[in-house]
Amino acid sequence: MRLNEGTVGKTYKVTDVCVDEQITRRLEALGVNEQTDITILNKKGSGSLIIKVRGTRLALGKKISDGIKVKGE
Repeated sequence: MRLNEGTVGKTYKVTDVCVDEQITRRLEALGVNEQTDITILNKKGSGSLIIKVRGTRLALGKKISDGIKVKGE
């Protein structure tokens, strides 16, 4: 499933990142890699998310969160 389909407060494991190569490299630099645990902290109506990854909070837009595939734990 896509990251933006997840539930607030739950933790998911990243299975794939399918966005532009430049964005993928930036996400990897921020710690969003395959097999990384991500917790959804907040969801906005526009599709943007606030996530927690490796102790850091990140805000992601809808286009980027659509490209991150996760599985539930």
